[in-house]
Amino acid sequence: MSLKGRSFLTLKDFTPEEIGELLDLAADLKKKKKQGITGNSLKGKNIALIFEKPSTRTRCSFTIGCVDEGGHPEYLGRDDIQLGHKESVKDTARVLGRMFDGIEFRGFSQKTVEDLALYSGVPVWNGLTDEYHPTQILADFLTIREQFGTLAGISLVFVGDGRNNMANSLMIGSSKMGVHFTILAPKQLWPKESLVALCRTYAKESGSQITVTDDINAVSGADVLYTDVWCSMGEEDKAAERVALLRPYQVNAELFASTGKDSTILLHCLPAVKGNEVTEDIFEKYADVIFDEAENRMHTIKAVMVATLGDTVGKEA
Repeated sequence: MSLKGRSFLTLKDFTPEEIGELLDLAADLKKKKKQGITGNSLKGKNIALIFEKPSTRTRCSFTIGCVDEGGHPEYLGRDDIQLGHKESVKDTARVLGRMFDGIEFRGFSQKTVEDLALYSGVPVWNGLTDEYHPTQILADFLTIREQFGTLAGISLVFVGDGRNNMANSLMIGSSKMGVHFTILAPKQLWPKESLVALCRTYAKESGSQITVTDDINAVSGADVLYTDVWCSMGEEDKAAERVALLRPYQVNAELFASTGKDSTILLHCLPAVKGNEVTEDIFEKYADVIFDEAENRMHTIKAVMVATLGDTVGKEA
């Protein structure tokens, strides 16, 4: 199947087969990268990288992925263009779409990335919004496949702020790919019921189970524990309140012991605030897999660009 010309805004828009295709392509591109083989599928392509929010992994992944495939990335910070300030998103999109072949956006509003896709006429990729972080999920799923050989039937428990972009996106991706997914969070931080209901419709097709609970015992039997910072970017004023609320949900040795499995791994999308959402000893114990996950941002983001914009898929230089 071809994903050419598609935008990548949320995993809601992609079938399980299409998500699987992206993961297979990422695995192939990763293998070639390790062999020193890069491609030319983005040769002659110019990519706009719009960042309202700062980034390490997303910026580096889009930049390196683009260069590896022969393209030219152009970083546009919030002080570099007039997006949504002196110029509307609609007008900026129509300008950039005439100059660039693809656009990445990392910022606050999901509507902004959707408007960029609507009006630019070129593929647009969501590098993170307040609602969704779909490229991170591809990296997470590639990592899980590398660790367990499969996605279907894996038990994944997200521990922390259950209504942030990571919890939302993991729930969408898991429900589509047959991963049994649990959000473990205080009731004040549960996701929107409408999204839970939607994901349960996906889960009926894939055979996964979706659970939202505040019961710590929900980690029993988990293959993967996943956590994220307790305060997302833009929520720093809520830090003290959030820490007090989430302290009982810290990922620590006691929580890991409650899984009842020696094979359970930890994933974290980074950056980590050690001592809050995860203790340093547990983070370091699973550091190798966490940094595999970070590296996999590059391979999966490259796959998204190659699949949706590349002239040739996986062509060797």
